[in-house]
Amino acid sequence: MSFTVSEIFERKKVCVLIPTFNNAGTIATVVKNVLAYTNQVIVVNDGSTDHTLALLEPFKEIKVVTYAVNQGKGYALRRGFEEAVASGYEYAITIDSDGQHYADDLPRFLEKLEAHPSAIIIGARNMDQATVPGKSSFGNKFSSFWFHVETGIRRNDTQSGYRLYPVKALQHLRFFTKKYEFEIEVIVRAAWSGIEVIEVPVKVFYPEKEKRVSHFRPFRDFSRISVLNTVLVTIAFLYIKPRDFFRRIKKKISVSFSGSLSSIRRSLIRSRRRLLPSVYSWGSYPSGVFSW
Repeated sequence: MSFTVSEIFERKKVCVLIPTFNNAGTIATVVKNVLAYTNQVIVVNDGSTDHTLALLEPFKEIKVVTYAVNQGKGYALRRGFEEAVASGYEYAITIDSDGQHYADDLPRFLEKLEAHPSAIIIGARNMDQATVPGKSSFGNKFSSFWFHVETGIRRNDTQSGYRLYPVKALQHLRFFTKKYEFEIEVIVRAAWSGIEVIEVPVKVFYPEKEKRVSHFRPFRDFSRISVLNTVLVTIAFLYIKPRDFFRRIKKKISVSFSGSLSSIRRSLIRSRRRLLPSVYSWGSYPSGVFSW
């Protein structure tokens, strides 16, 4: 039986989560494009001071979470995760509200989800295309390098905001960051807890520099990210890597011990099989030997 994309969203309990702050120029188009694939949509209005709420008003089929004071993208995502779980969803696909992501890539996440039902799936952009801003390319290389140091996992795009999160599986993790650095914290701590972090290729659109709207503040946000990575690297080398090392040793010992027991068990079975015919032969005597 084949299902439409909309039906798969419902059957798999997947919603689309759109955090937004002062993106009045694009938010309505982004929501409209997403609704072409599913009406399982949650928009988190992170204290916008423009007319974002008025633009969202006509979309009666979506859920809007709003609060008055801007808290940061990480906080908006965390509020969105909470709302998604409370609404019965198990997964949330996050898409930025500035129009750089294409809604027609949503089915790619659903296809990948079939084979990886417990993973965080990152929409990996082509960072080599000419329109990618220099700070985005540098920031991604910087982030991906430290992600590998902290987890041992190599990924091409650790800064993409286009992602599928297994929000129900993430409930047991506690997060501490509220700004852009949350998108690094969540994948590192998820990887530490055994949640797979994989990628699927997606398209990306960057408008001309003068038309580009970004709330990323290079000095402040890179400073926050650097502090976070310092903390994560410290935890990785003082706790996570030693923990994983001893777990591997324990697993090898367990496998070796189990193999030894299996070997002993097989030897006993073979010995018993050789012994039983002899026992049976002892009880098989010629007729009349014990006749009186």
